[in-house]
Amino acid sequence: MKALIIEDEYPAADRLQSLIHKADPQVEVLAVLDSIKGALEWFEEHAAPDLIFSDIQLSDGLSFEIYEKIQIKSPIIFTTAYDEYAIKAFKVKSIDYLLKPIKLTELSAAIEKLKEMLPRQEENGMSKDLKEVMSLLGVSNKTKYKDRFLVKGKDVFIPITIQEIAYFTTAHENVYIVKTDGKRHPLDVKLETLEEALNPAYFFRLNRQFITHIQAINSIHPYFNGRLTVELNHCEDDSIIVSRDKAKVFRAWMGEGV
Repeated sequence: MKALIIEDEYPAADRLQSLIHKADPQVEVLAVLDSIKGALEWFEEHAAPDLIFSDIQLSDGLSFEIYEKIQIKSPIIFTTAYDEYAIKAFKVKSIDYLLKPIKLTELSAAIEKLKEMLPRQEENGMSKDLKEVMSLLGVSNKTKYKDRFLVKGKDVFIPITIQEIAYFTTAHENVYIVKTDGKRHPLDVKLETLEEALNPAYFFRLNRQFITHIQAINSIHPYFNGRLTVELNHCEDDSIIVSRDKAKVFRAWMGEGV
C-alpha cells in the first residue's frame, strides 16, 4: 500500500511515519508534503496514492482546499490537533479522524478499517455500503443520472453542472438551484422529479423542501423524538429537520457504521 503524508510540522511527520511503519510495515510512504501548494503540484505529476494521511491546518491554509480544487479518489485519514473540522472532513472521503498526539492503536485501527473496506469494492467501483444505502432509498445503480442543468437567466441561458450545486429548495411553490457560491436560480421542475434524476451517491432528499448535495452539509444535530436537524452552507434556514423515519437512512448515507 502506497501512502502520502501531508503535514507541515517536521516532528509530527517524522513521528507519523514511525507509527505507520509500526502499524503496518507494508505501507510505503511516497512523500511528505508541507503545504497546499506543494500538494497540488505533487498531484499534477503523480498518480493518486492508496491512502492519504492529511493534517488540516497547514502553513498556507486548510488542507480542505486541496480536495476542493482537485478530485482525489484516495481515502483520507485526517490527523489534526483540532476536533472542530470532523464534519467537514467526513465529506471529503475521510475514513477516520485522528486527534494528535496520535496513538498507535488508533492508527492501526484506521489502517485496518481501510483494508476491510477495500474488498468491498466491486467491478463497477461502487462499494457494498453505498449499494445498501441506495437499496434503502429504492434506486438502481444502473440509472442514468443528470450531470448538468440549463437554467434561464436574464436574456441568457446558464449551464450548471452537478459539481456547482449545493442544494435544491422550494419557496412559495417555486423550486431553486442554490450553487456552491450561494447564487440561486429558478428551476421549472418539481423536487419529486429531481429526486429521481439525481445520483443518490451525492444527493439526499432531506424533507419536502430540500434536496442537498453531500458537500453542502455543514453540520448535523440530534433533535427531538429521533429526528435530526441539518445546517447547509449558504442557507438561511439553520434548522432543516429530517424526520425520524428518514434519519436512519440519512445517517447510513452519510457513512455511519462504515
